[in-house]
Amino acid sequence: MNQTPDPAQTGPPSPAAHPSVPGHPAEHGHSAEHEHSAEHGHAAEHGHAAEHGRRAAHRLPHTVIQPSQGWASLRLRELWDYRDLLYFLVWRDIKVRYKQTFLGAGWAIIQPFATMVVFSLFFGKLARISSDGLPYPVFTFCALIPWQLFAFALNEASNSLVANERLVTKVYFPRLAIPIAGVLAGLVDFSIAFVVLLCMMLFYGIIPTIAVVTLPLFVLLAVATALAVGLWLSALNVQYRDVRYTIPFITQFWLFITPIAYPSSLVPEKWRALYGLNPMAGVVEGFRWALLGRGGSPGPMVFVSAAVVAVLLFGGLAYFRRMERTFADVV
Repeated sequence: MNQTPDPAQTGPPSPAAHPSVPGHPAEHGHSAEHEHSAEHGHAAEHGHAAEHGRRAAHRLPHTVIQPSQGWASLRLRELWDYRDLLYFLVWRDIKVRYKQTFLGAGWAIIQPFATMVVFSLFFGKLARISSDGLPYPVFTFCALIPWQLFAFALNEASNSLVANERLVTKVYFPRLAIPIAGVLAGLVDFSIAFVVLLCMMLFYGIIPTIAVVTLPLFVLLAVATALAVGLWLSALNVQYRDVRYTIPFITQFWLFITPIAYPSSLVPEKWRALYGLNPMAGVVEGFRWALLGRGGSPGPMVFVSAAVVAVLLFGGLAYFRRMERTFADVV
């Protein structure tokens, strides 16, 4: 007969006989090993991810912005990197100039044309000032076109940093782009008025000579003159706000020492080259020579004017870059 074994005789069950019983010491051992392995795996994964992140960070470009010390380098390459920003600044200045205006771009014609009428009446008719054998209206208007470009560009460049105060204080970019944009925006008005000058030349029967191919050089000289003086005045205007009140006076005084209402032939021959110390004298005489084709080449005067502009421009760039580090704090 089969008998059921007595539990007291058989003793407690062996641990090996119940490997899957929860809470059993063997189960605790296996769980601890699995948890340790999992933690080690997660730590290894985090380590690999961190190492991969560090390697990727080393491959990314880093830009460190630091204030310049002393006479800073010009960093013109940096300006080229921001050429898209320069384009949009120029476009913004052009749009703002003609926004909500009744005549719009017509002001580019009205201003020099009205000045030409006044000069023709008082200097041409009443004062009988010589115009080197040319009709006085076209003689004067030919000089007013580059002068209008210079005067507008000088005013815009000189006040550009103060006018863009919020932009200067909130984001980094080459501050040099602001006065340059103000100068380049004036080329639109110049182009419009230049068309009127061509119509006047056609009306008076004046045909340009081969010297007209040099005209872009005189346009460049006018732009460089405005930028050179504008860089000095814009940097000073940030430090001393009364500089802006001197700009109209400087422009008006400069107008009368430039041969616009009168020819440079009134200046004695021996002093004519020194007259080129006024850069706009070389620009105006160059325009008349290139377009109207009267008189000899103003070579010595233009060379002196170009040398003066080169000195002013290089000095203005260096001074502007030196003061640039304080613009955001002072403006």
